[in-house]
Amino acid sequence: MAIRIVYFGTPEFAASQLEAILAAGYEVAAVVTMPDKPAGRGKKIQCSEVKKAALNHHLPLLQPEKLKDPSFLQALESFHADLFIVVAFRMLPAVVWKMPPLGTFNLHASLLPQYRGAAPINHAIINGETVTGLTTFFLNEEIDKGKVILRESVAIRPDETAGELHDELMVLGNKLVVKTIQKIENNDIQAVTQEELAAGDVLKEAPKIFKDFCYIRWNRDCQTIYNHIRGLSPYPAAHTRLVSEQGDSLELKVYNSRIETCHPTNPAGTVLTDNKTFLKIAANDGFIHLTTIQQAGKKAMETADFLRGFRLEGLWKAEI
Repeated sequence: MAIRIVYFGTPEFAASQLEAILAAGYEVAAVVTMPDKPAGRGKKIQCSEVKKAALNHHLPLLQPEKLKDPSFLQALESFHADLFIVVAFRMLPAVVWKMPPLGTFNLHASLLPQYRGAAPINHAIINGETVTGLTTFFLNEEIDKGKVILRESVAIRPDETAGELHDELMVLGNKLVVKTIQKIENNDIQAVTQEELAAGDVLKEAPKIFKDFCYIRWNRDCQTIYNHIRGLSPYPAAHTRLVSEQGDSLELKVYNSRIETCHPTNPAGTVLTDNKTFLKIAANDGFIHLTTIQQAGKKAMETADFLRGFRLEGLWKAEI
């Protein structure tokens, strides 16, 4: 008998996995995604990428406000699914994830038990990791702590941004999700507890990222700052505020940078520029060159292009 799946997800990463499941020939009985909401400057109502994919394939769609709503639970039960799959969605209550007879599994963008939480891709790069990966695991009562089904590692390049790693893991996830379904379908699962996998290692978390975390602290070493910038690029993006001796201020998002290793005599946060080709800021052990930046209200651009339209006259410092 063909396995019936209900799929839960929201962003592009999750939409890609849904497409892979359908391409592999599996029956998706229904899709669950977040309600439509206003977004952008115009606050126009927008739907999730998963909803777009579901509509494109004419799949039944549920968009509950509350996951314990009796009408939603009744609708979910009516699909008689064998398996639930969750990718980049809200935490499911037990009444939901316990519903299908074959269980509910999640795809997480780290090698669990490392980097549990909402932002594993960002935090792995910010912490200077050289390896990360993907994990499929069965849901249980605790967030990201269920038994592991499969894991797959991937190297992180020294200059890789969060956006680039996201796209790489998204493609890799297509294969891992389908492979996980196949193993469940064939009763070929040997799930392992995360305690076994941890083997006494110190575990690093990946909490949700808030605005204050995005501000660059220039009194750190260059590698830490560089990792911070690339780990937040392109979203939500690292921020810095430059202030002139006259009291003018300039808010910038920093998408790309490079390290100039030296022994600066300038205090951390000192801004140096020729107002033509470079804009660099002193750190503890060198300078960080800002190479792709965005002024508030403007589009992102290369620094040389920015400097053609904005001159930093006099002395400027970056807030530490």
